[in-house]
Amino acid sequence: MATLSGGDELQKRLAEIAANLGEGKTLRVGFLEGATYPDGKSVPMIAAANEFGDPAMNRPPRPFFRNMIADKSPEWPEDLVKIAEATGYEAETMLGLMGEHIKGQLQGSIRDLMEPALSPVTIAKKGFSKPLIETSHMLNSVDYDIKDGV
Repeated sequence: MATLSGGDELQKRLAEIAANLGEGKTLRVGFLEGATYPDGKSVPMIAAANEFGDPAMNRPPRPFFRNMIADKSPEWPEDLVKIAEATGYEAETMLGLMGEHIKGQLQGSIRDLMEPALSPVTIAKKGFSKPLIETSHMLNSVDYDIKDGV
């Protein structure tokens, strides 16, 4: 990590970093609008029903997203600093790498979640006991994007 001291040199470097970061860029990670299953069902809606539960379908909450945020978000500032330094503070590259990083963490949370267990009826129907994964479509639909001016 570079060490800066002095008024003019520090101000110049901070201005360069700010210019590279750009203004109004937002990184979004999760299930983006427009993602659908082959039958047309909305992936974000199914993911939300899994996350928060769906009493009408007798589905308990399986908080894979909230668990990931609680477990991983404390590390994100340090992760972002490392990525920023490695990319020369170039906003698109930096946010893209951070998006990939968080995407992987979210997919890992989906893979790791085992509680609450599936019902015996669901296990018999699926043929295995892993919650949240049946066809892997939701898992593979985790994505990110970078928006300008948001």
